[in-house]
Amino acid sequence: METTEQAIAEWMVSEIKFKGMLHQADAIEYVKSQFGEQFVFVNENGNPSLSKEVKKAFRKLHKGKVAWDRDGFFWAWT
Repeated sequence: METTEQAIAEWMVSEIKFKGMLHQADAIEYVKSQFGEQFVFVNENGNPSLSKEVKKAFRKLHKGKVAWDRDGFFWAWT
């Protein structure tokens, strides 16, 4: 049985494969509207972030093929 975290991770990977990148703000908005607020939190820097469980499922799914750009706040295919 697939978890919601896995479903979010699969959506993220497919977006990045299709578009080449995924901005964090777009991911946050989509996840909040499609899956609920419980998968988003505000981190210690005051920025919205995806839950640790979502990020864990995401990392497991892309197996190092996606990189985070901390200056641009987006993920991109490597």
